[in-house]
Amino acid sequence: MKIILVYDIRIEDEEDRKGQRRLRKTHKICKKYLTIIQKSVFEGELTRGTFLSLKQELLQVIDKEVDNVVIYKMETDTAYNREIITNTEDPTSNFI
Repeated sequence: MKIILVYDIRIEDEEDRKGQRRLRKTHKICKKYLTIIQKSVFEGELTRGTFLSLKQELLQVIDKEVDNVVIYKMETDTAYNREIITNTEDPTSNFI
């Protein structure tokens, strides 16, 4: 299945060590499974088992009460168009 994952980890201020730790760990987990598009946006193609592993690892790190993680799953070969409207290099030219 194709995955797009977006997260927003809440950090109260520069002294919020727990929030910063959750942010670093979340980023590291996502980078392990998916391709980074922007700081908190990832995409990739995963098997169902790998997806469940990603989700389980994230649930062990994030604070479900204040953090926000959104996962878009495309389980079939649904047709869709992806358009980049900038002149920058496509960081995902090897995906979708």
